[in-house]
Amino acid sequence: MAALAWLLIPLVAAIGAGLWGSWANRTRRVRNDGPELIGYARFREAMEKPRPGA
Repeated sequence: MAALAWLLIPLVAAIGAGLWGSWANRTRRVRNDGPELIGYARFREAMEKPRPGA
């Protein structure tokens, strides 16, 4: 009987992980990276400009 209990522990853990994974993936939304990429492009342009007075 003790061996059966030790076999049930990973089974219950796997079921719990599957349920948590499906719940966590349910709340994920598609992310729009447009504003971040535009800000990064502006940052790169500013870094590539020569410093005034240098």
